[in-house]
Amino acid sequence: MATKPVPPRPAPRLYLATPRVDEPSQLAAELADLLAAADVAAVLVRLRETDPRSMISTIKALAPAIQNAGAALLIDGHPDIVARAGADGAHLTGLAAMEEAMPSLKPDRIAGVGGLATRHDSMAAGEAGADYVLFGEPDANGQRPSLEAIAERLEWWDELFEPPCVGFATSREEAEAFAAAGADFVLVGDFIWSDPRGAKAALAEIGAAIAEAHAGTFGTKAEG
Repeated sequence: MATKPVPPRPAPRLYLATPRVDEPSQLAAELADLLAAADVAAVLVRLRETDPRSMISTIKALAPAIQNAGAALLIDGHPDIVARAGADGAHLTGLAAMEEAMPSLKPDRIAGVGGLATRHDSMAAGEAGADYVLFGEPDANGQRPSLEAIAERLEWWDELFEPPCVGFATSREEAEAFAAAGADFVLVGDFIWSDPRGAKAALAEIGAAIAEAHAGTFGTKAEG
């Protein structure tokens, strides 16, 4: 009896973090064109801290360009405004913040989590219902693990657990390494927006780079 072929493993998708936003009109005008440049699964909107009404208005101004492009809109923190703003979910930092936010997000919206310093915290987040776990973002002091340590954590998670894992990349080199390590998504942010060629060119290049890195690692295995 012939063995069933293993389906190809999909390449990681991009998760784009915005700069801090308080006046959304310029970003809203750029987003549709930008999101057409690469395979962006989700956009993480980072808000400047203001009053809830202003933050909700900002999200509502950005939502059409993001959601019409087929990407999910997540808010960095602020799970209390997700439903009122029409967002698709929130990204929380730390296990406690995620657990506190769960009643307001579930079952209809996405609850992602980062700030997971240990393997134990990562496993606890998965068991508590996180829709994804993020590895590699800076802590409150701006410190991050090494590239090798982040890649090792992604590889460990990918081999053992079902929820998707996300690698926080600050360069093309990191994005490629995380794609090769088994990340389901690669989060990119500041280095995309600061690229002198423009964010669209930078995003397209990173999208192609992670697809190539993924194919180089998993291509033969996926066809076997």
